[in-house]
Amino acid sequence: MTKKQIELMKNGKGFIAAMDQSGGSTPGALEDYGISESEYDTEAEMFDLVHAMRTRVITSPSFSSEYILGAILFKHTMNNKMKGKYTADYLWEEKGILPILKVDQGTENKENGVQLMKPMTKLDDLLAEAEKHNIFGTKMRSIIHSANPEGIKDIVSQQFEYGKKIYDAGFIPILEPEVNINSKDKLESEIILKEEILKLLKNLNNEQYIFKLSLPSQADFYQEIIEHPNVVRVVALSGGYSQEVAVNKLSENHNMIASFSRALLQNLTVDQSEKDFDKELKDAVVKIYNASVT
Repeated sequence: MTKKQIELMKNGKGFIAAMDQSGGSTPGALEDYGISESEYDTEAEMFDLVHAMRTRVITSPSFSSEYILGAILFKHTMNNKMKGKYTADYLWEEKGILPILKVDQGTENKENGVQLMKPMTKLDDLLAEAEKHNIFGTKMRSIIHSANPEGIKDIVSQQFEYGKKIYDAGFIPILEPEVNINSKDKLESEIILKEEILKLLKNLNNEQYIFKLSLPSQADFYQEIIEHPNVVRVVALSGGYSQEVAVNKLSENHNMIASFSRALLQNLTVDQSEKDFDKELKDAVVKIYNASVT
């Protein structure tokens, strides 16, 4: 990361495109794109197909720094090329878009109402790879299903613990303690989550973090986090909401920007002409951008 890149992420206008579907979520992403599981036999073939999909999106003229600040990548995408350049270099050098890498190894089974991240046994090696590929930041996700104070405290502590390690290694970490949008006590979970985040933010020195949070039940709920001096940005995940619902909810939250995946890609299909594909992508990008600059 450079000062120029941090300044862009902190003060630039736009949103983060989440392009980091991994092994478990890739079949669903391909299915939504129009490629069924019957069309590939191996994991390698599956990843080749999803890389082709991501390449089509990222190299589209509609995928532009005019609207997009950063893109979150899966390791396989980072290690592959687009138009002759490694993906992160293509994003930054050709598009002016910050490359971000998903680093978690998935989540544990539910306990105390939450799913903690599995121990990141490969983190050191992955960060070394990320440095070689000129990655700006990282992202790691855990999930809150119910308003269990002990579980939520554990989630936040784990995110901050790994966040410091990642920041010290030279990256801006995105901490993503997602609250399940279908939780019966979503607001109660958000209240506990915000309290725990603000508590640990008080203990930071120079660390700079991005938070990726579910769209809140109350508009502008996370303003205290957004305004904290150790917070580069607060971004919203769509969490399963449709594009229309996600965009409408985001527009109610000032200074919170999108980091959408499904809501960005939902109208794109493999059989579209390039003209139609670019048009649908541009339509989604502009809608999400407009909601992000409120």
